[in-house]
Amino acid sequence: MGKPKPHKKKASKPREKSVLSAGGSISKRKMNEDPSKLLEQATTLLQTGQPDAALSLAQQVLDNAPANSPTRLLALNSVAEIYVELGEIDIARKHFLSAVELDPAGSIPEAQGGGAEKFLWLAQLSELGGKDSVQWFEKGVSSLRNTVQQLEVNPGPTEVIELLEKKQKMANALCGVAEIYMTDLSWEEEAESRCESLITEALLVNPTSPEVLQTLASIRISQLREDDARAALSRSLETWKDLPPEDPSVPDFATRISLARLLMEVGLLLEALEVLERLILEDDQSVEAWYLGGWCLYLLAEKKEAPQDADGLEINETPESKRHASLMASREWLKQGLTLYDLVQYEDTKLKEHALELVETMNKELGEEMEDEEDGVDGEGDEDWDDIDSDSDHEMADS
Repeated sequence: MGKPKPHKKKASKPREKSVLSAGGSISKRKMNEDPSKLLEQATTLLQTGQPDAALSLAQQVLDNAPANSPTRLLALNSVAEIYVELGEIDIARKHFLSAVELDPAGSIPEAQGGGAEKFLWLAQLSELGGKDSVQWFEKGVSSLRNTVQQLEVNPGPTEVIELLEKKQKMANALCGVAEIYMTDLSWEEEAESRCESLITEALLVNPTSPEVLQTLASIRISQLREDDARAALSRSLETWKDLPPEDPSVPDFATRISLARLLMEVGLLLEALEVLERLILEDDQSVEAWYLGGWCLYLLAEKKEAPQDADGLEINETPESKRHASLMASREWLKQGLTLYDLVQYEDTKLKEHALELVETMNKELGEEMEDEEDGVDGEGDEDWDDIDSDSDHEMADS
């Protein structure tokens, strides 16, 4: 785990004319280099936003690697991950499956291209989902469990760091299975008991993980145990909220978006807004963060509450003035989200419909602003607010 979710699949592009293969002498020289160094260079290129160049190097290693060799296994995984980044999911899956053939139990050391990673990727890339994803996750967990047990035997400083990484990955994989049983396999008779056993093991492996605590909260919400869910979410937030953004203990952006949604679901609106404000400071181009912030402020207005000011003091005094302040802020957040929605060609239509409906509702109470047409919220090309079904579902739009 700990990997970015695969991008939407892109159309295949011819790759014969790579920058790195344009000159025959350069390509020939590269072929004579140490394959492990070429794969390291490919990784660096991938991490610096040059996936096509990375693919050229990694594919070259793969084409020249002896069958059943550690080099071939390393290259298969490298090429597969690059194809994920390029959005070529079917090709990525094919390469990961080839890696499984060489290391079916994940027992080969990671340094030789083995380990759990390919199983965890196949769980995420599964076309079938459900039980197919579960079986890949379980293969990954089994491999990680063996690795953890080995590292726990007289670990040195280096092993301690690796042990923590493997435990985090194992806990996340267990949570991945639990999430499938809460969604795709929720109809299974054993779904609830499986979730309990999975989250229990995840907590034993990594009890302070924000991701694990969020999964625990999701399970408790599904069981209608909201007090327990709130407690788990508060613990999750406490583990990182005072850390600087660059601290590795701070969960990734997507995890914190999910946290904000869960906090809103159990009524911890001020905490959710705190998370979303921080996300906007880190990335002010996130449509979902602006939308959720606007919705959160709208829910605060319904409760006649308002956020605190920079000094920790509640703004305004009366319930009505707090409601008005939250509605004004909500409309601004939602308008910003709608503007970005069109700019980045966001594809979640339910999110847009809900945002537009909320803005229309607030316009009726606050009065429409003169600049709305200039901002594009009510301008040409956007759907007419009057056409939005007034009985539209107010449930949280799918992320």
